[in-house]
Amino acid sequence: MGKFGSFLNGFMIGALAGAAIALLLAPKSGEQLRDELKHEVDDILEEGRQASAQRQRELEDQLNQLRKS
Repeated sequence: MGKFGSFLNGFMIGALAGAAIALLLAPKSGEQLRDELKHEVDDILEEGRQASAQRQRELEDQLNQLRKS
């Protein structure tokens, strides 16, 4: 086996070892990460909806007060 064959063999072994280590040390699976991200986005959207509804009520109250004046 020549230099290039040895290099390629070492490269493949290193790549496989790196991939295995990355999978073993990953903090969460892709599915768990997607689920958590979806819940975070849903929470943020719900907060935005609540803030929007609150602001709409405030503006409607102000409009009603102006109409009474």
